[in-house]
Amino acid sequence: MEILRDAKSKGIVEELGTETDVGTVEDGFEMTINASVALDGVKLGDSVAVNGTCLVVTRTSLGDIVPRSLVKFERSLQPTSRLGGHFVQGHVDDTGTIVSMYKENDSLWIKVKTCADILRYILPKGYIAIDLTSLTVLNVFDDELAFNFMLVSYTQQKIVAPLKSLGSNVNLEVDIMGKYVERLLVGYTTRGAQT
Repeated sequence: MEILRDAKSKGIVEELGTETDVGTVEDGFEMTINASVALDGVKLGDSVAVNGTCLVVTRTSLGDIVPRSLVKFERSLQPTSRLGGHFVQGHVDDTGTIVSMYKENDSLWIKVKTCADILRYILPKGYIAIDLTSLTVLNVFDDELAFNFMLVSYTQQKIVAPLKSLGSNVNLEVDIMGKYVERLLVGYTTRGAQT
């Protein structure tokens, strides 16, 4: 399957596909993924996001994938779709590293370390896409350059984050609204300084 750019989505769980083959090609790699639900109605040329990646960016966690890995698979958002979660573009902003995971009853708490350039867009009760899954941030730890989130039992069964271990990388995409606001404010400040 050829996967094209700009796989806009909602960040809502659709399906876990299974990676059956990973091979290198000139200037990149090629993946074969088995899926069923997320392929319904998909035709050549359509966009599909895999673990939050539209596969045209240069830094993702997809390099860690080996055959038989489960990956989050989601078709692109259509104008007639019900909206939930938040708008996720499949443009990975950076990767983060899982620094802690622990169970509390049926819930799984995960803490991810990132960089200051990404953490500035992350706030408690805000949204973050982890491998294209729209999740709510619970706490931000500025001094550790980290944040955490919690997964209920149902979500743990449907996404790839719980299958990862300490030290694993995850793809991060921050809420684009924060970027727009920042750009508008910086642009206004810059124009104001020039007059």
